[in-house]
Amino acid sequence: MFDHIGLRVKDLEAAKKLYAAMLAPLGHVLGPSGEEYAGFGPKDKPRLWLHLDQKGGGAHVCFRAESREAVDGFHAAGLKAGAKDNGKPGLRTDYAPNYYGAFLLDGEGNNVEAVCFR
Repeated sequence: MFDHIGLRVKDLEAAKKLYAAMLAPLGHVLGPSGEEYAGFGPKDKPRLWLHLDQKGGGAHVCFRAESREAVDGFHAAGLKAGAKDNGKPGLRTDYAPNYYGAFLLDGEGNNVEAVCFR
């Protein structure tokens, strides 16, 4: 069902230290990171992402889709139901060569995504 989850944080460096300490006993490590993000999970398979956001709060949830058509349907149905576009369906090769995703904002400002790797 879930592919990954993201949390918005005001202080990325402090959050990285906290999550590194909390997740180490569970076998999870810091993976890809940059000035505005950090990924944690099993080595080379991050599933929790921290994103720098000066406002903080809010969440990002990504659902795994079986096809690109399902990602398109997720986006269209969400818009029809009242969600706001936060990224039209398409390839995001800066994430991965076959990363096909779409993003919506729900009424509370949470970023909800569907992704297919085919």
